Amino acid sequence: MSADTAPARIPPGGFRELGPLNWAIAKAGARGIRAPKFHLFNVLGQHRLLFLAWLPFSGYLLYAGKLDRKDAELVILRVGHLRNCEYELQQHRRLARSRGLKADIQAAIFEGPDAEGLAPHQRVLITATDEFVVTRSMSAETWTALSKLYNRAQIIEFCTLAGQYDALAATMETLRIPLDFPD
Repeated sequence: MSADTAPARIPPGGFRELGPLNWAIAKAGARGIRAPKFHLFNVLGQHRLLFLAWLPFSGYLLYAGKLDRKDAELVILRVGHLRNCEYELQQHRRLARSRGLKADIQAAIFEGPDAEGLAPHQRVLITATDEFVVTRSMSAETWTALSKLYNRAQIIEFCTLAGQYDALAATMETLRIPLDFPD
């Protein structure tokens, strides 16, 4: 039984499990993604205070960070691919398309840094993401290449973004959070 078909370990909660504030946030999130439920919020929201602490941090990285939004989505897609996290991929394939990463570029992101159609900076980002997620570090060569693309604050954010989505992928897969969309 795959994680996609296995039952949720913590089922998505409703009003009683989430409380009024987290329930309202989950409802608003579901409207935002155009789904009946935002299962991630309906599960994480059951830890009421942790959810409220995590939400602004995650929101900042996703919507207001110092990285270009296309670059952030590239990193998130690559982490989702490396961790085989269908929930993360399902959400971010859509968001990446809305930010200009079309299907051919997404396919190249999944293929790896040597795929055709990638810009040089995208190759660096994929390599840096691969190294960060797999080895928990970065080679001197990759660090130098990333340092030519980003300033210090952006490099810190890159590491935090990759780490956040790696942790989120592990959490979603372990808890077996149901997909939000039938595809």
